[in-house]
Amino acid sequence: MNIGVIGLGSMGKRRLRLLTEFFPEITLVGVDSRLDRQEEVKSLFNIETYESLQEAVKEGQIEGVCICTSPISHESIILEALKTNLHVFTEINLLNHYYEEAIALAEEKNLHLYLSSTFLHRREIKLFEKAIKQDPKVTYRYHVGQYLPDWHPWESYKDFFVANKKTNGCREIFAIELPWISKVFGTIESFEIQKQKISSLEIDYPDNYALVVKHHSGIVGTLNVNILSRVAKRDLDIIGEHTQISWDGSPDGLYQWDESSKEMIKKDLYSGYMDDQSYSKTIIEDAYLEEIKEYIALLKGEINETLYSFKKDQAIIDLINQFEGDLI
Repeated sequence: MNIGVIGLGSMGKRRLRLLTEFFPEITLVGVDSRLDRQEEVKSLFNIETYESLQEAVKEGQIEGVCICTSPISHESIILEALKTNLHVFTEINLLNHYYEEAIALAEEKNLHLYLSSTFLHRREIKLFEKAIKQDPKVTYRYHVGQYLPDWHPWESYKDFFVANKKTNGCREIFAIELPWISKVFGTIESFEIQKQKISSLEIDYPDNYALVVKHHSGIVGTLNVNILSRVAKRDLDIIGEHTQISWDGSPDGLYQWDESSKEMIKKDLYSGYMDDQSYSKTIIEDAYLEEIKEYIALLKGEINETLYSFKKDQAIIDLINQFEGDLI
């Protein structure tokens, strides 16, 4: 199997690193318009690199691609890959106006269209689901925040996609978190929202959102999303008469109420995990690897369904559009 990784920035190198380590039988090529990134990836992974997808296809057989460019570029690359008869894996898109065309094209050509939703592959999410099935009468409080200039400390926040209000920082957080929130607590039925810009950041969109959310399950929770928190935060409490769960987003920070001992007990779901010190402690490589495994299994015909899809994401992005109102 031959796979092309398009976009050789931080996420592209992460995907290449995992593919190289865990799927050595796969032949990889890199695609990026920047020659410095091509040279870096050649040195790191000893693979061929190209300036464009068409150049890579012309030089050799490629069955599928992993699209790791900025979200605003995904539309043209996804459609180009599908028209070139390639299976597609893409990082989160943030925009969905082209989804119907992409889904129809993939179905017409019998190609797989895979969309990343990394947190759905975290073991903590399965624990939340199980707990709520046992005790559905709960509420929750969730805060997600990280100071925007710290996202890519190696470059200015004004130089990558979060500077664009169409693919802004809060929008990306919502796109990461809402798939698992909807899976655990149920699809969102209604919400009340307050949003504002309170920082001195050079952006033209809100940097703080506060929501009260009601799910079809009847569960009501509060959600605070911001790009202001100088300490990177994922801070969740799930609260019910028979349920208490707290999680700081890290693999070492999950606690659950134990009725027999009448105390919060630490839950160790990982015997070991891979992390990257250049990212927040809440980001671990294991979930990224699970996504790649799922994509490869899909291409091999070993599975027919995946945890997430473009159709599910269409509803999520529609919801984010409602949160943002006339922003986009």
